[in-house]
Amino acid sequence: HGGPIAPNRLRHLRLKRPDQVWATDATCILTSQGWLYLVAVLDLFTRRVIGWSMHTLLDASLVIAALRMALAQRRLTKPLIIHSDRGAQFASAAYRHVLAQHGVLASMARKGNCYDNAFIESFWSSLKYELVYHHRFATLAEARTAVFDYIETFYNRTRLHSSLAYQSPITFESKLN
Repeated sequence: HGGPIAPNRLRHLRLKRPDQVWATDATCILTSQGWLYLVAVLDLFTRRVIGWSMHTLLDASLVIAALRMALAQRRLTKPLIIHSDRGAQFASAAYRHVLAQHGVLASMARKGNCYDNAFIESFWSSLKYELVYHHRFATLAEARTAVFDYIETFYNRTRLHSSLAYQSPITFESKLN
């Protein structure tokens, strides 16, 4: 794509608080009715999925929907960096416009370096291992429901993270206040 590439702003950055850095990315889930694309926004400090969206098309509007959900969940008071890969959706004018409206600073992974976005890649690995690989989704609606339940009921509220002293993201966040 010919869109602009933001610099990687995560190198040598120490996480100190929620809403300092979010990571976002897209993945796909196969159903008998075709592919379902899922975009998630993850707070790197708390490991909580704070925004997500699903659709049969992967485009700028899908990543914007996930970003808008995250922005609605949080009340930003300090500068925020959102990190992604170099996908066309994340370089689109529409996505960059939403970032600018909210004063969010874009960061992108280095070319061909999956380790730059390891936090969200780890989330995808968990989602696929713990949910997707164990199911054959007959319909898009069935997959959507299962993903919703995984994120909102299991991952954010129940799943323990070693990096959070074996607490769930919501439990960890509740103890910060």
